[in-house]
Order: sequence, then structure tokens, then C-alpha cells
Amino acid sequence: MDRQRISFLAHADHPIAAPLSDESVHALLDRALPAGGDARALDLGCGSGSWLMRAHTARPGLRADGVDNAAEAIAAATRAATAAGLGDRIAFHAQDAEEFTSPHSYDLVLSIGASHAFGGLLPTLQAARRHLAPGGTVLLGDCFWEREPDRKTLEAGFAADDYDSLATTVDRISAEGWTPLFGHVSTLREWDDYEWSWTGSLSRWALDHREDPDNAHALKAAAEHRNAWLHGYRGTLGFVTLLLRRTTQP
Repeated sequence: MDRQRISFLAHADHPIAAPLSDESVHALLDRALPAGGDARALDLGCGSGSWLMRAHTARPGLRADGVDNAAEAIAAATRAATAAGLGDRIAFHAQDAEEFTSPHSYDLVLSIGASHAFGGLLPTLQAARRHLAPGGTVLLGDCFWEREPDRKTLEAGFAADDYDSLATTVDRISAEGWTPLFGHVSTLREWDDYEWSWTGSLSRWALDHREDPDNAHALKAAAEHRNAWLHGYRGTLGFVTLLLRRTTQP
């Protein structure tokens, strides 16, 4: 059972693939989306397209592209957009986000929890900048260390240099020529809801599909993830979503 399918199944009950509540997503999009007009948005690492679908609800004139290499998630996103009558407004592309090209520039570029696809935080921002229209904004979500990772956190599969503190993370972004306009730090409640949903959705699928060859693998993956969270990184791994704009225009 590949990681992309595990992720797709695990996000069935929490389609935002990050520890963010519906209220937080709404508030972030309200700040990030341009007011009125036919703005364009691009989601690099869009998963099942939830951010763009919600963005269009908030700004019906929006045109958008979403990119992800998870074919199953992109297929689900395309079906959802078609069912909502948005097939001519939102296009989803099954390919590596790093390799995506477009004839358009975008007023808003999103990349939430997808920095692994680009090799890190700063390369993600570099990729976003290539698609950004002058004066446009980036909505970036990534992890940081709420506190110094202890032995249990490192044993859960992390390395100490995977992330920085929140202050250092923001300093690094600012040093690359970006100005933060707003930020949301996910609460422990948001994290818990996300993790219970992740492990619970995957476990439910396995229990409902006992004859599927991937049944045992799914149950094992859910149990290992739950153990790493509860016995490892809970309260140590943080998540911040930042609204950014270039400090100076080229």
C-alpha cells in the first residue's frame, strides 16, 4: 500500500491535509484572497483540492489550478469540481508540483504542508515565487518545533534539524525577502482533531474492507502513526500558516 493511497484514505474525514479547523481555513482564505474581480489562485500540493473549492465559495469569480502527484486525490478533486459545476473554473493537474508550468501568473499561491515535495521550506517559497503575479501573496503552511525535540520525538522518526523554532522559521523566511502579513499557529485542539481523524479514517477503512489485500497494512500504518503522535511528537511539533508578500518587487 503506497504512501499516497494511505494519505488519501487517512484524510477522508479531514480533507484539509494539515492541523487546521474549518474556521481557521475560512479566516486564512478571507485574508489571503483578493477582494472582488477575477483573481487567479494556484495550489502547489493541492491533495483533494479542498483549499481551492473553499476559496471559490468565498470568491465565486476565482479561477484556479491545483497540482499534486497523487493521482487518486487529483481524480477525486476533479470529480468534486465537476459535480459542483466548477470544471471551467478550477483545473486539477496530476503531476509533480515542482515541474508545473502555466501561461498564467497567480494573485495567490498556496502550499500547505507540501514542503517535502520541494525539498524544504525555502525551496517551496522559491517555487511559489515563480508563479506569483506582482503584488501577489503566498499562503504557506509548514511545521516547526514548539519546543526542543526530545528523545521520544526523535524516535518517532524525526531529526532535530528537520525544523526550526517558530522565531527562526520566520527569520529565515524574512531573510529570503518575504514579509509576513499574518500567521496562524495551529492549536493543540486542531492538532488532536487532525491526528484522531487521520488515524481513525484509515482504521475505519481497514475495518470496513477486511477482505482488501491492503487491510493489514492500513491498520498497521494507522497504529504506527497514532503511536508516534501520542508517544512522540504531540505538543512538540507545531504547524504555522503564514500569509506572505515579497518585501521588494523585482
